[in-house]
Amino acid sequence: MVKTQEALCPYFGRCGGCAFQDIPYPQQVKDKTRILADTLKIKEIEVFTGPPFHYRQRMDFVFHSGGLGLREKGRWYQIVDIESCLIANQALNQLMTEIRDFFRDVDVFDLRKKVGTFRYAVIRTPPSDSSISIVLNQASSRREEAREIIKEFATQTTAQNVLITYVPPNRDVSVSEEYEIVKGTDFLQEELLGQTFEYPIQGFFQNNHLLTEKLQRYCRELLLEDKSQLPQAYLLDLYAGVGTFGLLNAEHFRKVILVENHPPSLEAARHNIVANNHRNIEPLLHDAKYLKNIILPQPLVVIADPPRSGVHPRALKYLNRIKPQRILYISCNIRQLRTDLSLLDNFRVKRVAFFDFFPHTPHIEAVVELRPI
Repeated sequence: MVKTQEALCPYFGRCGGCAFQDIPYPQQVKDKTRILADTLKIKEIEVFTGPPFHYRQRMDFVFHSGGLGLREKGRWYQIVDIESCLIANQALNQLMTEIRDFFRDVDVFDLRKKVGTFRYAVIRTPPSDSSISIVLNQASSRREEAREIIKEFATQTTAQNVLITYVPPNRDVSVSEEYEIVKGTDFLQEELLGQTFEYPIQGFFQNNHLLTEKLQRYCRELLLEDKSQLPQAYLLDLYAGVGTFGLLNAEHFRKVILVENHPPSLEAARHNIVANNHRNIEPLLHDAKYLKNIILPQPLVVIADPPRSGVHPRALKYLNRIKPQRILYISCNIRQLRTDLSLLDNFRVKRVAFFDFFPHTPHIEAVVELRPI
C-alpha cells in the first residue's frame, strides 16, 4: 500500500495499531479487496464499509507507570500512553478517561519481570451497554489491596458492569475463567436487527456494531434467495457463539441447530433463544471436530463462522461428503479460508463479499457463498 497522507492520530507510528492511517481510506478498501481477490482467485467481490473512525467497541489497554496505553510498534514491552483513541467509539474513550483519572500511582505489572499487580483494562461499549474488566496479576502480593481500589472505582464509574479478572503472571492474556463481578453482571446485551443478544463480557462478539448488522443483513438476503425452499430446510449454525446467525434466520427454517463448544457462550445462546421467543432452535454443546457424530437432517443449509484457525478439517470433510444445499463461510483469516475451501471440492464459490470491520488495519473479513457442484 502506498502511503500518501498525514495520519490523524498523534500516536501513529509509535502505537502498534492502525498501520494504514497514512493511506487514504478509499485506497485501503481498494487494496484489501484486491488482496482478497488474489487470495481466493476471485474477480468479483461485493464491498461493505462503514465510518473509518470511532467504530471499535472493545479495546484492551495496558496499565503502565504513566497511565494507560497500547503496546509500542515493534517493542511489546514498551507502552505508548494513550489519552484518546481515534478508532474507539466515544463511549469507550470516556470510560478510558475515567480509568486513567482514577487509577493513578497504582502498582502496575512489569511486562519483562512479570511482577506487579495491574495488567489490563478491557473496555467494551456496545450501543446500549458497557463494561470494564480490570485484569490483575493472580500471583501479586498486593491483590487484595487492588480489589479494594477497584471496588471503590466501581461506585464512581459510569460503566454499567465491572469485573476483576485474574490471570497468571506468565500468561499474556486479558480474559480468564477466574473473575469476580464487582458491579452489574458478567454479560453484555446488544441488539441486532431487532433481536437482543446476551453475551459474556469475556467472550467473543463482533467489535463493530454497524458492520455486524450489515453482515447479518447480507447473509439473510443470501438465504432468502431460496425463500420457497427454506420452510422445509434445516439450518446448521456452526461455531455458533451466542447464536446470532441461527436466531436471526430461525423464522425462515424448519429447525436450527446451534453447535458451539464454549459453555458460557452456549449458555448465553440458550438465554437468547428464550428471550427472543424462538421455539425451533436446538443448542448443542459440541466440538466441530466431531461434527460427524451429529445426525444432520436434509435439506441442510450451513452457516460457519469459525475463529482464525478456521473450520476443523474433519468438519470440512464431513460437510464435503454430505453436500448441504448451501454453505455460508464467514472468515476472519482469508489465508486459512483459502486452505479450507480446498477441502470443499464438491462445492463451487458462487459469491464473495468483503466487510471492512477494522479500517486502518490489515484485517479482512470475508463471506463466501458455496453451492454444491
